Amino acid sequence: MTSATSTADGHPTGRALPPGYYGATEVAIGDHYRTGRITVTESHITAFCGLSGDFFDIHVDDTFARSHGFSGRVAHGLLGLSMVDGLKNRAKVSFAAVASMGWNWRFRGPIMIGDTIEAVITVRACTPHPRREGQSRLTLGFSVLNQKGECVQEGETELLCLNAKPM
Repeated sequence: MTSATSTADGHPTGRALPPGYYGATEVAIGDHYRTGRITVTESHITAFCGLSGDFFDIHVDDTFARSHGFSGRVAHGLLGLSMVDGLKNRAKVSFAAVASMGWNWRFRGPIMIGDTIEAVITVRACTPHPRREGQSRLTLGFSVLNQKGECVQEGETELLCLNAKPM
């Protein structure tokens, strides 16, 4: 993924954020960090089927998935997004977020049972909120990588965020 905050080979251009809790105005476009990692299990997929009601064959039928060119059952794209949001929320870098304002997301490759995923998160934009004094819209870009370093998902989220961390 190449953007104004990354080089042609996809590496972020800003500073690597040290662990900490940040207000929106304490970070700059291009600042970035890596989340921890999580291995996707069959139990995750089964639980997500029950939670979402999505029992589509590619998620529950190994033979079906293999007949369509996959090495086995494929995790739901939204399961990957949900897991990455959890990795963001447990990261050693966090923001004074108030609420999520939305997601723009792309599924680039399959996440398979046994894959280990992590995300590189980059600050893409920060704009003052027009009606909420002391708050901004902080846009974070995501590149979700599997254990092979392949980008399997990417996108961004916009957070309503306090400009300064609370005392």
